[in-house]
Amino acid sequence: MKLTGRQREFLGKFLDLYQEARQPLHYSVVAERLGVSPMTAYDMLRLLEERGLVNSEYILPETGPGRSNIVFSPTGKATTVIAQWAGEDWDREGWEAVKERILQALREGRGTDYRSLLDQILLRIPERKSPMLYATEMITAVLLNLHQLREEARTSSLLESLRALGLPGELGLNALAGLTLGLTFVERANRRITSLLLSYSRKYQVHLARLSTENKERLSDFTQEVMRLIET
Repeated sequence: MKLTGRQREFLGKFLDLYQEARQPLHYSVVAERLGVSPMTAYDMLRLLEERGLVNSEYILPETGPGRSNIVFSPTGKATTVIAQWAGEDWDREGWEAVKERILQALREGRGTDYRSLLDQILLRIPERKSPMLYATEMITAVLLNLHQLREEARTSSLLESLRALGLPGELGLNALAGLTLGLTFVERANRRITSLLLSYSRKYQVHLARLSTENKERLSDFTQEVMRLIET
């Protein structure tokens, strides 16, 4: 799928808006949110529709007579293309290096609460531009936060509790974002940490949705290794 850099950027931002709204969007709404003119948004959406990346439909007013409005939504092909781009753009060698540094820090910190490592990761997450690196450090941060809660409450197996959520599989990776919201209601949870994780969770979901199946499997394998290290 050959698109210009501008078209790729527009499609990515449109997909973000759609995932946020969870409903088809009028081109004027897209224009306002993306800071472009209505005609620019309309023309771009029509062009993407010609490429099979966007669908359009006309909806009638809910009450009384009036003109129908045209709204747009991304196709399944758009999601696939975005995932392919994410796969093309990631730096595997760089990711492998970051992954190994995290795992090594976990090995060296066995028997501790990993508080220093968690603080370092929380500072790095918003600086990560790569979807793979962002997701990797977000996963680590959430698991370390859960580990701290377990240590403070002296609860039973963390590994079993996490597997009940579906981890380390793809469904479990998606569930981590919702888990950060749940942590805000845990009385003993660190409010600063949970607030930061909650602020990062939306972008985590967006990045995760764009990753290829192969890269999600890599994250699942990484998650399993993190769970094993912090459990022992």
